[in-house]
Amino acid sequence: MSEFRGGYGPSNYPPPPRRPEPQRICGVNAVRALFLRRPEAVQRLHYLAERRPVAGPLCRYLARHKKAYREVLEDELAKIAGTEHHGGIVAIADPRKAQPIPTPPPPVLFAAPVLLVLDGIGNPHNLGAIARAAAFFNAKALLLSGDSRQADLSDAAFRTSEGALEHLAVFRAEDLGSTLRRFAGQWHVVGAVASGGLPPARIARNKPIALVMGAEETGLSPDILACCAERVTLPGSGLVESLNVAAATAVLLHALQG
Repeated sequence: MSEFRGGYGPSNYPPPPRRPEPQRICGVNAVRALFLRRPEAVQRLHYLAERRPVAGPLCRYLARHKKAYREVLEDELAKIAGTEHHGGIVAIADPRKAQPIPTPPPPVLFAAPVLLVLDGIGNPHNLGAIARAAAFFNAKALLLSGDSRQADLSDAAFRTSEGALEHLAVFRAEDLGSTLRRFAGQWHVVGAVASGGLPPARIARNKPIALVMGAEETGLSPDILACCAERVTLPGSGLVESLNVAAATAVLLHALQG
């Protein structure tokens, strides 16, 4: 009898697709916002004894939906969170990433006076801080570029945003220049530059502003700058060249709201 070399035994099937790694949402504000906006995404909850008043209602929700929760000690929570900066409570949740812009584009992209567009901002803490400022000033969405340097939603970004990312729709434009040109009739595209731009008070406000923020080290690329109808610069003392990108974004958001 010839040797059997084929068939459909267990070893011949391709392995099942690997489930995406869950995200660790740390801190009271971030966890509360997660339960408020995406409770179905929560897989389990861990917390310190000192966070019982916060965790109690959340645990009751998880119990009703037959999901796990557990009070743990400090060392174990740090391991679960992957950081000592966990705020005493950590939710393990289904991962969330920036989504491609669907066709037709969702109205949320045009719903606020200013849409933040981030191009090449790779530090997740800056992304989280920018999201926090955006939500504070009532922005509705963030648009991230497809630049390989651009940070996506991550544990660190959620933690730094203090829950703000749960209140923002987050999209990604793989070809940001093409996207800005496509929607130029619906957005007034403004690029933030360290020098040579107009002060915020002189920026036109005849339609929603797409405010494009670039990496601190390199700024906006020539291709993206070419898509901008205007450029904006924050006037300063001149003693330092510029603000951190998260701080600059917060000031510009406030200045361009009216």
